[in-house]
Amino acid sequence: MAFHEVRFPLAISFGSTGGPERRTEIVTLGSGAEERNSPWAGSRRRYNAGTGVRGLDDLHMLIEFFEARGGRLHGFRWKDRADWKSCAPGGATSPLDQVIGTGDGARAEFQLVKTYGSGGASFERAIRKPVAGTLRVAVDGVEKMEGTHFALDASTGLVTFVSGAIPPSGAAVTAGYEFDVPVRFDTDFLEINLAAFEAGSVPAIPVIEIRA
Repeated sequence: MAFHEVRFPLAISFGSTGGPERRTEIVTLGSGAEERNSPWAGSRRRYNAGTGVRGLDDLHMLIEFFEARGGRLHGFRWKDRADWKSCAPGGATSPLDQVIGTGDGARAEFQLVKTYGSGGASFERAIRKPVAGTLRVAVDGVEKMEGTHFALDASTGLVTFVSGAIPPSGAAVTAGYEFDVPVRFDTDFLEINLAAFEAGSVPAIPVIEIRA
């Protein structure tokens, strides 16, 4: 298997449903109290793009994409319309959006992350599939230039500072960016319903996040 650095057609994913999934195990005690535990360290996204297919052209585009990925065999990029930036979807990205680490004078590599926080609790999500050309990085509030001060591996989300530009000890390293979700199809069969001429629909196109 492999990961294909190609994005699922936006025209189809625009009408998709889905979002983050958690796994929680709940045991109800004799007293009525609950014990709750999560075997997952983080969340996993699931989507269904079936509602995004609006006609035969969309259907043909989907079949081409599905066949090229070999069904569930190869992963690909997915744009989550509800969560695709380091800031809110309606905002403009800034190099101060997300803290991705603190310099120590020697560390050159920093993984892009996005932190979700509410009510004093937070969850840090690694961002592995940033969109090339959208990254902005700052060190202690001063924006740096890609290609001059750092390089981005858009297939892993790893930011690497060049020699001479390594963040000094105690300096906050921040970033703003757009990103995709690494996913694969969760089916090897597309059940296509040609209900009428010039109209087609696929009841379900399950897509699931993978660790790429």
